[in-house]
Amino acid sequence: MLGAMEAPVVMVGSDVVEVERRLRAGELLCPCGGGLAPWGHARERSVRGVGELRPRRARCGSCLVTHVLLAVSCLLRRADGGDVVGAALRAKAAGAGHRTIAEQLERPVSTVRGWLRAFARNAETARALLTALLVQLDPLAGPLPAHQGVVADAVEAVGACAAAARRRLGVVGAVSPWQLAAAVTGGRLLAPTLSAVSINTSRPLGNAG
Repeated sequence: MLGAMEAPVVMVGSDVVEVERRLRAGELLCPCGGGLAPWGHARERSVRGVGELRPRRARCGSCLVTHVLLAVSCLLRRADGGDVVGAALRAKAAGAGHRTIAEQLERPVSTVRGWLRAFARNAETARALLTALLVQLDPLAGPLPAHQGVVADAVEAVGACAAAARRRLGVVGAVSPWQLAAAVTGGRLLAPTLSAVSINTSRPLGNAG
């Protein structure tokens, strides 16, 4: 499971070769703005829907903090990839129950129930964050359709924001809606608490772009 990480996390793209190139070229940045440099690896782990991963570690030359570079295909402290979790959330927004979703995704009922509860707790913050980013990416975007429940509203915002990012930034086919959601929330979509984070709307994917 992608948990028990002592070091802070920086979200990066899913192409391991490209991430390594950018890291060695000094193109990846710490949240403080300093450049990141290679600093070993985290332990190898398996993420369902993604595969075997051995996340890179990097150290900031300015603040000297060591970070784990987590691919946007993953979520913090979750053993399933973001797109797998996203499929569950879309199904929930469409009215499916956790047992039905668990059967469809071939995941334990308790696991899916945990995802849904965690997202419900963070849904309003995620919706507000992504809706604000949507307006900045596309000032002409109209109001999003209202649904019965904040979970469905948040899921709608994820899709709309990803579509706006593709239109503005040309991220066509490279980043899924749930990878974008992972990037802008720092992988904390299902974290115990989710607070608004600073998003650079000229590059909302940050190091992942």
